[in-house]
Amino acid sequence: MKVEKAVIIDKLIEEMGLSRRAFAEKIGLPATTLQSMLSRGVGKASVDNVIKVCKGLGITTDQLEKMAEFGTTDLREIEKLDSNNKLSEEEIITLAAHQIGHDGPLSEQEIEQIKLAMKIALSREK
Repeated sequence: MKVEKAVIIDKLIEEMGLSRRAFAEKIGLPATTLQSMLSRGVGKASVDNVIKVCKGLGITTDQLEKMAEFGTTDLREIEKLDSNNKLSEEEIITLAAHQIGHDGPLSEQEIEQIKLAMKIALSREK
């Protein structure tokens, strides 16, 4: 569930127990600039201001992006959700095989042959 970054920032400021104005003062940003960023959208703000806000919140811009993507401010939950999106080696190999025209599931033997071919190809690069 994707959420606007401004909503995430607002929630994090609230979780800090601060008003927007108090937070802006704390990070050395004019309150009107923060207000504009949150009302117009974080994507329209300057990179420097977004970084300043993220630093003030104790997060990285990447973490803000993931919070918006997953709709939560809980970094542990994000890590869990993000790791669930990772594919296994077999899934990656199967997807690659399908991209080049293989149809249907791969047998264990085919997967092992592909792994061996990858090792050979990668060893030749060195």
